[in-house]
Amino acid sequence: MSDTILTRCRVVLVRPHYAGNLGSTARVMRNFGLTDLVLVAPYAKVTDTEARRLATHGLPVLDSARVVPELGDALSDCVFTLATSALTAGVVRRGMIGTPTEMMPHLLGAIDRGPVALVFGPEPHGLSNEEIGRCHGMIHIPVDAEFSSLNLAQAVAVCCYELRQAWSARVNEQRNSSAPGPTVSSHADQERMFEHLREGLQAVGFLFGSRQDTLMHAMRQLIGRSLPSPAEVRMLHGLARQLLWIASQRKPS
Repeated sequence: MSDTILTRCRVVLVRPHYAGNLGSTARVMRNFGLTDLVLVAPYAKVTDTEARRLATHGLPVLDSARVVPELGDALSDCVFTLATSALTAGVVRRGMIGTPTEMMPHLLGAIDRGPVALVFGPEPHGLSNEEIGRCHGMIHIPVDAEFSSLNLAQAVAVCCYELRQAWSARVNEQRNSSAPGPTVSSHADQERMFEHLREGLQAVGFLFGSRQDTLMHAMRQLIGRSLPSPAEVRMLHGLARQLLWIASQRKPS
């Protein structure tokens, strides 16, 4: 397993505010062998003097960073994604969650099948529940409870280090592995399937009332953990179509 495979791990910064964090993130990515940086609706600019000063040898990463308007654009081709958050309360944040050490093997388990991503929120308040819910799982970095908010670039450094450690531990295993695993459906295709499935489940009354978002989140977590193939995604589209057809056959009471 060549270290070039780590370039398939994308770092996504959502609405970053401070230019220094852009530069520091680019530098630490270069330290650990990652090169794909995507900025979602950033307030800070990669051309800012502070960003360039702190990037040091990470300037190639900073200069090649892509800017997109929305999180879905950053993740559309990814097969597996992990959000990061200092908060763990709430239904959405109690899904597939763990420390960087616990979660990086999941990321590596998908990385030979397509791009994967680590998603970090803006400095003032982090990712929203909706943004976390769009990822397959969540990383929580264990820190002192009295001061749980890490600097953005420091959080990136911790996650990149743990990814590199997990990769190093699996080098021999992956080198001796036979065939790669099956193809995983892209994030964009999975999103379309989840929306279709939501429509079908609502139509037959499985999703209703105040708990429908909770149930749908659990469904997303269940399916997402399996890294569904394109054929499996098509099968779930078929299930959604059948549910909608069954609902349309109901006779009015």
